[in-house]
Amino acid sequence: MAIFKLVLNTIPRPYLIKLSYWARPFLSAWLKGDRYTDPIDGKSFKRFLPYGYGKQRPNVLSPSTLSLERHRLLWLYLKNESSFFTENLKVLHMAPEQCFLDIFKKMENLNYTTADLYSPIVDVKANILELPFQDNSFDVVFCNHVLEHIEDDSKAMSELFRVMKPGGFGIFQVPQELNRAHTYEDFSITEPEERAKEFGQYDHVRIYGKDYFERLRKAGFTVDEVNYSAGIDSELSDRYRLAPGEILPVCFKN
Repeated sequence: MAIFKLVLNTIPRPYLIKLSYWARPFLSAWLKGDRYTDPIDGKSFKRFLPYGYGKQRPNVLSPSTLSLERHRLLWLYLKNESSFFTENLKVLHMAPEQCFLDIFKKMENLNYTTADLYSPIVDVKANILELPFQDNSFDVVFCNHVLEHIEDDSKAMSELFRVMKPGGFGIFQVPQELNRAHTYEDFSITEPEERAKEFGQYDHVRIYGKDYFERLRKAGFTVDEVNYSAGIDSELSDRYRLAPGEILPVCFKN
């Protein structure tokens, strides 16, 4: 469906977010079925939608929540392996994903704050390089698919570490090539077309390699590299449309 690729590459992200709230009910009705299931809301469809700024991945975007493979994997991890849904927690969610936003806001056990510099749906307009929060403020910090946009990612990581409480945890997913030992970045590349060619998306500034986890450790975190999809039955993994082999970087502040 070339139309989805055209929309992604021509409409600025803040407007895409607003447009998606209107589009979701129509997409859900159009694709209703029983072949694939989004574990976030439990709804099933005959297929999912394609997604990608460059080469599109088929059958990955849930019509109802607009979740992708990584969102559904994170949901399953939080649901099955953490106390996120039961413990009273103060949470910071940077650049919150729509598939989680309304659900997390309604959870009575969470004191939930969202922040971003550009998103139209957040509570606090904030630069990740200078977060307007006190040290040791949050039990949980989410910051997914943000750091690949930030030139000074080490400063951003140190800010995430600073605002996390001792004993807290965070999950900081990024696009990552695990067959690449070292992160590739070149800040002299500034044109959107060249960035898309080199880094996979017009507004990315790097491709993270396996050393991403060491970057997080240098910021002070203890990092568990969790291959959570490896423990999920292949049939269920296909029904949920997960990406085999994706590593969840689960970060702790001791």
